[in-house]
Amino acid sequence: MLAKTMNLENSIPIDTLHLLNEALSDGIISMDSVLNEIMSSKRTKVKKLHPYSITPPSKDGGRWQTRYKLPDGTYKNIKASSEEKLLDKLIPIYFSSAHIDKMTFHGLYKEWLEYKKTVTSSPNTIKRHGEHYRKYFEPSKLHNEKITKIDELFLETECNRIVKDFNLSRKEWCNAKTILNGMFNYAVRKKYLTTNPMDKIKILVKFRQVVKKTGKTETFNSDELADLNSFLDRMYTETEDTSYLAVRLNFFLGLRVGELVALKWSDLSDEQHLHILREEIRNQETNTISVVEHTKTHCDRFVVLVPEALSILRKIQPEGEYVFMRDGKRITTIRISTILRKYARFRGVTVKSSHKIRKTFASILNAAGVPLDCIRESLGHTNLSTTLEYLFNPLTEEQTYNLIASALQTDCLQMSTGFLDTKKTEVLDL
Repeated sequence: MLAKTMNLENSIPIDTLHLLNEALSDGIISMDSVLNEIMSSKRTKVKKLHPYSITPPSKDGGRWQTRYKLPDGTYKNIKASSEEKLLDKLIPIYFSSAHIDKMTFHGLYKEWLEYKKTVTSSPNTIKRHGEHYRKYFEPSKLHNEKITKIDELFLETECNRIVKDFNLSRKEWCNAKTILNGMFNYAVRKKYLTTNPMDKIKILVKFRQVVKKTGKTETFNSDELADLNSFLDRMYTETEDTSYLAVRLNFFLGLRVGELVALKWSDLSDEQHLHILREEIRNQETNTISVVEHTKTHCDRFVVLVPEALSILRKIQPEGEYVFMRDGKRITTIRISTILRKYARFRGVTVKSSHKIRKTFASILNAAGVPLDCIRESLGHTNLSTTLEYLFNPLTEEQTYNLIASALQTDCLQMSTGFLDTKKTEVLDL
């Protein structure tokens, strides 16, 4: 009787159902109390699952109200005379398989994106997800397919087709795959699905081969750096524009360009350290620039101020709270890029971006033997694997040749040979 009434025969063991039926027959428990407990439990669960606000009546009267998203991505408002009755109306939405059966891949994407907006502070991330979805997934067979019909083989076929048709590199696919992983993880957490089908997906087609980056393209070598610094010094002398000093200084700091232009005089904690705790950001949706009181990783850090860096800072006459100002206003990242383009035109060379300054900084420290973890901390990276992608050879071809020649000089080779011969003798003696 209980199993039939509650439709639990597939989820509760037979012995348990037998005991519950006996308890009902003997009057130990009542059906009403059991149902009340179940409904109370479901209301509690719904309150946790429901992502939208539940609004109580205004002082002038009215009804409790909220909204929920339909499988097609549109919203529906619901009202009730009490919060309890409102939650009762939501229960079938969250505990009915009909809602899940109707949900499409696109519907899941839109629901996941709404959730994503609540847990990220970067509107640029949301915009990027939208661009990737429209490019890769909207034209695919996945777009209108119901999520309950998307099995591993179907998903794997579409993923491989996307990589092949768009000739994606491994990194480009990883960026696109972020959407799929996020969507299906969300679906599992919402109990729409029991497992994430992406866990077993294999890409069997070949990724587009990417030309490996080298120090020639990713850093300013010793000669280029000397020439650029000469240009920056000359332009500062002629214009007294501290923007040129900002570029010069960053070769000693290795900051993200947004962090560089957001530096304040109050960030000088002492004559040996700078406190990095904010950055400039650009909202790609509104195309507006602002300074936020956090870094990209939401972790502040201290960077070392070497004597040369301190000497550059001492040349600047403070005009306001920010270190680098021009015509009474804080300079922006655009100004830094303009200077680097101006130098490239002047010398007739390829433009190297401000991000290459960070890579030059990291590569110089690495070449000098600075511990990798120290470089990671200076750059503000969370993972050492990210730092390793910043390390290149910052030396000229002549300097590299001389370094290798020095390492392989006759005396060094003889020492190495002698060491190996000794080891061979020890092994033979054993």
